Amino acid sequence: MTTAGPALPSAGRPTGELLAALRELRAADAPTRGGRTFAYVYDPGLPEVDGLAAAAYREFATVNGLDPTVFPSVARLENDVVGAVAAVLGAPGAQGTFTSGGTESILLAVKTARDHARAERGVTQPQLVLPSTAHAAFHKAAHYLGLEPVVVPVDPVTFQAVASDVAAAITDRTALVVASAPSYAHGVLDPVAEIAAAAAERGVLCHVDACIGGWFLPFLSRAGREVEPFGLTVRGVTSLSVDLHKYGYADKGASVVLYRDAELRRHQYFAHAGWPGYPVVNPTAQGTKSGGLLAQAWAVLRHLGEDGYTELARQVALAAAELLPGLRATAGIRVLGEPAGSLVAFTVTGSGGDPDLSLVLHVADEMRERGWYLQPQLSFGGLPPNLHLTLTPATVDRVGALLADLADSLASARALEPVVVDPGLAELAAGLDPDALTPDEVAGFLSFAGLGSGGGAQDRRDGQDGRGHGLPTRMAPVLALLDALPPRLKERLLAEFIGSVFRV
Repeated sequence: MTTAGPALPSAGRPTGELLAALRELRAADAPTRGGRTFAYVYDPGLPEVDGLAAAAYREFATVNGLDPTVFPSVARLENDVVGAVAAVLGAPGAQGTFTSGGTESILLAVKTARDHARAERGVTQPQLVLPSTAHAAFHKAAHYLGLEPVVVPVDPVTFQAVASDVAAAITDRTALVVASAPSYAHGVLDPVAEIAAAAAERGVLCHVDACIGGWFLPFLSRAGREVEPFGLTVRGVTSLSVDLHKYGYADKGASVVLYRDAELRRHQYFAHAGWPGYPVVNPTAQGTKSGGLLAQAWAVLRHLGEDGYTELARQVALAAAELLPGLRATAGIRVLGEPAGSLVAFTVTGSGGDPDLSLVLHVADEMRERGWYLQPQLSFGGLPPNLHLTLTPATVDRVGALLADLADSLASARALEPVVVDPGLAELAAGLDPDALTPDEVAGFLSFAGLGSGGGAQDRRDGQDGRGHGLPTRMAPVLALLDALPPRLKERLLAEFIGSVFRV
């Protein structure tokens, strides 16, 4: 069956045929349920939650969230959702906004801090102080909004931000300081109270990125585990992001950005009356948006409730309690840092005991062949390459099988030829100016890297590798080359590759 094509059909196709085509396309994706995909998806292991979310979305799919005066249900639903988050993570007077995801929540928090610094402190060249492990979304926000990122290295053993180093990086130009609860890359909790206190002493705002942990760690605490405070009740924390499409188990995308008060949140809003159309006021980066995502988040939150979320957090803790000792008992595996609960990163060591990039990447490929997706993370700033796992309740009965396959994958990886990057190529790449490369030169580099043309429309229809965009079946050689490239060249190649994937 032909499932995709660049042009509209001359005659409309039947409903059943179209749904079958979508199912066929979906078959090439990683599974989002079943506990074998350890990134990107959050599976509560409760099929009824998926059904509820889909039904709630349908009820509000055609409602336009742009104007709550026309659709007052939107305001009611958002106040309920934000109120629930504020009750768990807020302080008296806290106010917030429902957003499309963590990236938008972070972008809005950075925009708020920039405008606040401009209005209250006269800062015209704002800086954003963040640990090197802070999510890339902060760099995206800084790029979009014209802030200068000031990156502070983290402790190479604990992978936590060092509060004194963060404090030393704060200047009169600092608009916002960032801490993670926990960091995505390694799953460790930054010293939020110390970082926030340092920001408060300088009169600077502090944002806690709790996109991952915001709706997990409080319920982990409720389940009896010790969790360091990180919410708005912590002195100096002025804003916080929490994703409900992660451990809230709502569908993508659902997030909340929360502020200490309405006065601070005001800097987030955009209003414009200088045109002949309707008066515009947008709390978020989006204008028109479906009310469906808000409705499904509202429904899932109320369906699971405090007791449900506490039980789901307990199941994740059980998975971690089995996984971490199993990893630490496996020769050649080193867990990085002290995971706060649901995210785990581990590296693979060579015969000398040091992290071995080739083994890390070979293990990722071997695990994928066995039906598991572990997310490879490359080396950066002295931090080792590793494999990332996101634990969910669906993982709890999969840990034993995962560890067994990991041991087999590790043995297979050690028997393979190491992935080696030509030193001459690495030296040549180090001297290239990414901005001066022509499209043909970039295409040649991509082809050499094993990314080919990126897969055009015909490649997607043919499904070269079963994944639909011309990627090789084993990614170790590609990722090893990327690991060796300078960051700016790496970014240029990645952007060009994605541009080649999304083309007609």
